[in-house]
Amino acid sequence: MDRITLSHDRLTFSAMGCGLASNEAAPLVVLLHGFPDSPHTFREQLPALAEAGFRAIAPTMRGYEPSSQPDDGDYRITTMARDVLAWLDSLGEQRVHLVGHDWGAAVTYAAGAMAPERFHSLTTLAVPHAVHSRRVFWRLPSQLLRFWYMHFFQLRGLAEWAVEREDWALLRRLIRSWSPGFRMDDDHWAHLRAQFEGEGVKAAMLAYYRQNVSPGQFLGLRPSEAMTLKTVPVRTLAIAGHQDGCMDSRLFDHLFFDEDFPQGIRIEFIPDAGHFLHLERPDVVNQLLLDWIG
Repeated sequence: MDRITLSHDRLTFSAMGCGLASNEAAPLVVLLHGFPDSPHTFREQLPALAEAGFRAIAPTMRGYEPSSQPDDGDYRITTMARDVLAWLDSLGEQRVHLVGHDWGAAVTYAAGAMAPERFHSLTTLAVPHAVHSRRVFWRLPSQLLRFWYMHFFQLRGLAEWAVEREDWALLRRLIRSWSPGFRMDDDHWAHLRAQFEGEGVKAAMLAYYRQNVSPGQFLGLRPSEAMTLKTVPVRTLAIAGHQDGCMDSRLFDHLFFDEDFPQGIRIEFIPDAGHFLHLERPDVVNQLLLDWIG
């Protein structure tokens, strides 16, 4: 794997890469991780993309390392979308394929809405386009129960104490419940633990929830800037796992509208995968991704 550094303003972001030197003219694919995760999550996708003739990078998202933690503590989805656009500028890339999982998916929708001319395609994993979510929760009240952790993370002090105790047991519990068929190996957990234990990372991870899914935003009383970005004028592939314990896969049937995706929206379900579908069924995810961007 290659290692590179990206920048935006005075922040720097480390990134894993593959195929960067072999063909500088090849299309670039940028992959954005979510929570609780790190760029290592795309270890099955990066080499597959390189072998198919693409260049690929997986940056560390804002806040997940000390060098990318802003003084103003801004972790809004739209700010992270601007990170992505700044990375493209720093790399001299006019257009790329963008892939996002979990929070990375939310950033992918926002970036596509804000600057569609910068993207050949979008691919999102496990998270639907959420601008219509408030109307759907009343049809799927069980989803509100699945989001218990989002509400718990609003409890300042208690959440900070709970997530780290007993070797980050709460986060390991979330991973198990979101992907019941996934067994995390020791190497993967070592990468995650090292990421989480970085200075300021715990606060940043919780800030994602406090700034983007606060109670007022949940109820529609104070919609975030990202929730106003309804139209995504980039061809988009959304992939979900039917066994996802975090996001009810039925949300994908209720939250996507053709008029929101004028360049096309395609939804694919993987029956035997959960929230971390790209780790559980990399063969299926990689083929869907390559078919979409190829």
